[in-house]
Amino acid sequence: MKLIIQIPCLNEAQTLAIALADLPKSIPGIDTIEVLIIDDGSRDETVSVARQNGVQHVVGFRQNQGLAKAFMLGIESCLERGADIIVNTDADNQYNGADIEKLVRPILEGRADLVIGARPIENIEHFSPVKKLLQRLGSSVVRIVSGTTVTDAPSGFRAISREVALTLNVFSAYTYTLETIIQAGQKNLTVVSVPIRVNGDLRPSRLVRSITSYVQRSIVTMCRIFIVYKPLRFFLTVSVAPLVSGAAIAGRFLYYYFTGNGSGHVQSLIFAAVLLIVGFLIFLLAIIADLLSVNRRLLEDLQQRERRRAIAEKSARFELGSLGRTEREHAGTVHPH
Repeated sequence: MKLIIQIPCLNEAQTLAIALADLPKSIPGIDTIEVLIIDDGSRDETVSVARQNGVQHVVGFRQNQGLAKAFMLGIESCLERGADIIVNTDADNQYNGADIEKLVRPILEGRADLVIGARPIENIEHFSPVKKLLQRLGSSVVRIVSGTTVTDAPSGFRAISREVALTLNVFSAYTYTLETIIQAGQKNLTVVSVPIRVNGDLRPSRLVRSITSYVQRSIVTMCRIFIVYKPLRFFLTVSVAPLVSGAAIAGRFLYYYFTGNGSGHVQSLIFAAVLLIVGFLIFLLAIIADLLSVNRRLLEDLQQRERRRAIAEKSARFELGSLGRTEREHAGTVHPH
């Protein structure tokens, strides 16, 4: 059983060594533990620090591509290198490395496909009251949309089985945390939360530059994912308001019309007609979007087959040592260092 711990990095030279030192060297049930660094266009000595601390694999981009793309590059690179379980953690040492065993245990025991580390949000001193409230609210929304029981949806400390990793797609350019949970829930995968510990704050968050920006981007991400994975429910819900309002106004007009006072309420009839037409068009859009979602699922099946084939081919090349000299290469993207 091979575990690869992936760490997305962007100018993490000051904290990376601390995070690497905190990682476990052995875990019961795991035969091999390796570390993979995803360098997202760093301009400092991140890669040098990784090499100096014995990191086995380094992949990355010439220019910064964002956390979501770095995460997916890491997933594919771990799969190519034969990972049976992939753990994602941060380079700022936010999460307690010893708790990686807690993350992989449910997967090793066959109880989970995706395991999310649940932070003690209320006890984290550098989280403001507003951020704590938003964390709880965001996790509640993700639970509703995904149908899972995850307690800390924004947590990046997570373990993924190989089979699940092969099915993941991230459309967002901002973050992968919410989208992957919702995908897992929609695919009826078993998502489990386990309590984990956190370390002291070494630097401010680079993902959450402001509460307002974080809220806006998170709302857009969740709406987009909901439209992609539940288009029928989304558009039917949106169509309810104009249809009900239009029907109510039309009923009001008919009441006055049959009581002999309809001549003074023609504007209500026009407004009702507009609302009913809008509602009906959204209803039709719901049907079309649902048909498109069927096509998307078929394309995802084809993509997964192609991904399995490509990863199996690259894994074989790694085993033969043909890529031993090109650890920094991935899908035509060459690391600048």
